[in-house]
Amino acid sequence: MKTIEILVENIKCGGCMNSIQSALMKMDGVEQVAIFKEEDKVSLIGTMMNRDQIILKLADLGYPEKGNNSLLSKAKSMISCVVGRISA
Repeated sequence: MKTIEILVENIKCGGCMNSIQSALMKMDGVEQVAIFKEEDKVSLIGTMMNRDQIILKLADLGYPEKGNNSLLSKAKSMISCVVGRISA
C-alpha cells in the first residue's frame, strides 16, 4: 500500500469533497480517499497510483495543487461543488 497526500486549492464544502472523492475513487489503484477541508489536503491510499494523473484529475475538477490556482480553476470548482451536492 502506498499513501499520497496532495495540498489543493478551492475546497469549500461537502459538495466539493463529494466530487473529489467520487472522481478519485474511479481511478486505477485508488482504494481509499480522505479529504481534510481545514487543511486543504487530499490523502489517497492504494497501489500503483500515479501522482501526476491524480494531480491532473484534481486540476480538471477545479482543485489544483496548492500554488496553481486560477480564475478558471475557481470556476471549475464551483461546478464540481454543485455536482457534488446534487449527487450526495
